[in-house]
Amino acid sequence: MLKRVLVTDGMDASAVAKLREDGYEVTEQFYEPDALGPALRDFDAVIIRSATKIKEPQIDAARGGKLKLIIRAGVGMDNIAIPCAEAAGIAVRNTPRASSNAVAELALALLFSCARSISIAGHTMRENKWEKKACSKGFELSGKTAGVIGYGRIGQLVGAKCQALGMNVLSTVHRNKPEGCECETMKFVSMEELLAGSDVLILCAPGGERPLVDRESLSKMKDGVVIVNVSRGSNVDEEALLEALESGKVRAAGLDVWMSEKTPNWALARHPAVSCTPHIGAGTKEAQKRIGQELVDLVEGFSG
Repeated sequence: MLKRVLVTDGMDASAVAKLREDGYEVTEQFYEPDALGPALRDFDAVIIRSATKIKEPQIDAARGGKLKLIIRAGVGMDNIAIPCAEAAGIAVRNTPRASSNAVAELALALLFSCARSISIAGHTMRENKWEKKACSKGFELSGKTAGVIGYGRIGQLVGAKCQALGMNVLSTVHRNKPEGCECETMKFVSMEELLAGSDVLILCAPGGERPLVDRESLSKMKDGVVIVNVSRGSNVDEEALLEALESGKVRAAGLDVWMSEKTPNWALARHPAVSCTPHIGAGTKEAQKRIGQELVDLVEGFSG
């Protein structure tokens, strides 16, 4: 049975209280990368978000200690060296369902902001400027085509919400084709067809070996396309996107994730056609409650 649990990046207070009430010793503390590995030797389980990285050096330093379980409070697990952890006898889990709706709703919020210049309009209002004419060149989402790359839990929610707005949805299939999604307003197509046919592109896919949005893929998109990224910062070549915004190839972009967090591409973030947030996809009270409950279930149900 697990006894000592380390929480490095924060956790819903009621979930922490529940674990302590049930007899677990919970320590809430962030460790710098060099100190994290040795610290993990003294804990049975560690719960992290995106800020903490548990890669090969940390796992190697933790070998021979108590660590049996790593839990990512969220969906993506690219900040964990999973094969290395499993080879060391450490199980890896995540909470894939809890934050899906929150991330999907943020994708739509960024899309609305791009469509109606909400971000720059609000910014100029705070500077005592009345930019009605400049900010009255938006477009309506109804009737447009959204290309959703990554049609897992989040992508399917995004697709359903887009359809509810009167949009058509395109996506691609790389592994198992989700059942029950295709209809008159939702089609699975090739990547070439998706890039060429989408008015807006919404990224919901895990990070890969190369960006999904780079100079090559941008050249295949419609002029004036809108790009929204709520997946991984590595899915977008930020310099290529900035060039495309400057040239007008990309009309607007909504970004919640960045190649480098805390020190993002500030030139891209400041661009007037960019609506951006500091990786707050799962940042709702409801999602945090669900994540907290799922974390408690994972810890208490672990039998490794």
